[in-house]
Parts: sequence; structure tokens; C-alpha cells
Amino acid sequence: MKKILLIAFIPLFTVTLAQPPAGYYNSANGLNGTALQAALHNIIDNHNVQNYNSLHDCFETTDRKPNGTVWDMYSDNPGGNPPYVFNFTSGDQCGSYNGEGDCYNREHSWPKSWFNDMSPMYSDLFHLYPTDGYVNGRRSNYPYGTVSSASWISENGCKLGDCSYPGYSGTVFEPIDEYKGDFARSYFYMSTRYYNEDNGWPGSDMVNGSQLRPWALSMLKEWHLSDPVSQKETDRNNAVYSYQNNRNPFIDHPEYVSQIWGGPTAVAEITYNNDISVYPVPAVEYCVIEHHGYYTHNKLTITITDVTGRNYHTTITGSGSTARIDTTPLSHGFYLVTLNEPGKLPAFVRLMK
Repeated sequence: MKKILLIAFIPLFTVTLAQPPAGYYNSANGLNGTALQAALHNIIDNHNVQNYNSLHDCFETTDRKPNGTVWDMYSDNPGGNPPYVFNFTSGDQCGSYNGEGDCYNREHSWPKSWFNDMSPMYSDLFHLYPTDGYVNGRRSNYPYGTVSSASWISENGCKLGDCSYPGYSGTVFEPIDEYKGDFARSYFYMSTRYYNEDNGWPGSDMVNGSQLRPWALSMLKEWHLSDPVSQKETDRNNAVYSYQNNRNPFIDHPEYVSQIWGGPTAVAEITYNNDISVYPVPAVEYCVIEHHGYYTHNKLTITITDVTGRNYHTTITGSGSTARIDTTPLSHGFYLVTLNEPGKLPAFVRLMK
């Protein structure tokens, strides 16, 4: 979320929030791409699993606003007066609801149906937030996305409607701009915490197992950059760590996003392969990818993804600075081509046939 002016208050109790121990991320140093994602997974894996029924108690530490009320990102109005507020009392917890402001509940920002209601992700605080029950219900298990023409708008400006982001046109839920980065980093956490631990996940139009589909990855990287890490997120990261004994690496190190999935970062400039070309355009029976020797031929893997998120793996020929791939199995249309080599940043290029 964006940084806003908050009025300080004197708490009625004191909570000691733990910082990461020295060397917490040492095993990830110097890595990029899937090697970095795998290293971070090993660091944050096997967290201290919370009981789902205890999450309301956890929220009193993880999601308490400076004035002592519930920090609900589906109703908050940063810099202004929210349309309604909730207190940490059983009377404000859902329960039934008929409209906005009735009560708050436990929102799986990564919908639980996408991982088949399985544990430990079912109670993982890094993607669970206290939110207005009615808005949570309207969001349902729709993906996050951008909406140009809304079919419904919440009192703080969240939108429901057809997705306007390239690559997906189904129904999506769009949170307000001030919290888009928070949700993006929650999703990057989920993709990393449950990397290669997503067997049995049904997925959705936004994710394939625990990994983001191309359109969603592109959008969330934009949200991550446009809404940088705030003090709210840092404090929440520390608070969740005190319960789960793991952290969200993308709050501690926002640059990890670009180091794993590519793209620029507003935090630290890194070196990644930008000098890639594809020809012929459009491809007919094959295409050639010129990477100028950045990747090692016998270690390079290439994945072709269509707009629905379906992946096509292909035989790679060529050597040195180029890779030639067979495109005869592909239908006419646009594709995202991902080049990957362990220990190096992935590259993304567009292919048209």
C-alpha cells in the first residue's frame, strides 16, 4: 500500500515483534530465476502452522490499525475516512451479513478452492486478511484483475467486472490502488512458499497450481512496482513471523521479484538479458530465438504459453547464440516464450504465429 500519514496512539499492551535472524536469507545470495525461488522456498518452508480458529486472535496483532480498529483492505480509505470500521470484538465477526459494514471475516486472498482447502495453506496468515464479509462474498473466488466497466463497486472503490488486463477477459475483483502491491506480494509469497508443493491444487484462471499464469504474473509485477512496500506491510511481516516463524521474502527484499520473474525493479537495478530477438514474424514452421550466448545450450529450457495459460514444451536445436524451436504444433495466435537456465534470470519474449 502507499504510505499515508497515521495518527499515533498509545497501545494498551505491548507486543514484541521479531525481526529475521542474522543470515536468514544467506542461502539465497547470488541466485536468480528458479534457483532463487527454490532457495527462498527452502528458507520459508515448514512454518509453524496456526489453527484456523485462532486467526481472529492473530489478526489483533497482524492487522490492527494505529487507532486500534481492524485494518480491512476491502473497506479502508487511506488518507480519508473509511465508510465504516470494525472492532476486535466477537460482535463484529461474521456471522451472517446482509450488506457492507455488517461484520468482518477471514478472507483467503488466494481462494481456498484453488488449493482444494488443504493445509497448511488453509491457515497461512501471509494470504489471510480480515475483510468485510459482504465484500469478501462478492469477491468470491474470482481472480484479482483490472476492471474498466464495473458491474459492482464497494463503498471504498473495490470493483467487480470483466477483466480489462490483456490475456484474460473473465470476471475479476480489483482492490483499490493503495493495496494492490500488498496482494501482489501475498501471491508471490504463495508461489514461493508452496513451490513444488502444489500437488492436488485445482488452480484457476489466474494460477496453475501455485504458479501464476502469464497474464497474472505480468499484472502483479506492475502492481508490485506501482505500490511499493509500506510500513504496514513491514510491521505485518514481523507480526506474522512471530506466529509462523517464517517471512514474506518479497516484503523484506522487493528486488527478489525481478530476480526471479524478470522485469525492472524500483528498489535495486540488476542485470538481466534484455537483448533477445525472435524471427521470423510471424513464425510458420519454426522460429529462431537470438539470445547472444546468454544461455548455455545444453542447460536451456524453453516453455511456450498461450493466452489461456496452457504450456507447450518443445525440442530445442541450434547452439551458441541461438535456439531454434518447432512451432508446427501451435495454432495461429500470440504466445509468451520463457527461456530459463538454473542460476540465471528467465527471459520473456512474445511469439506470433
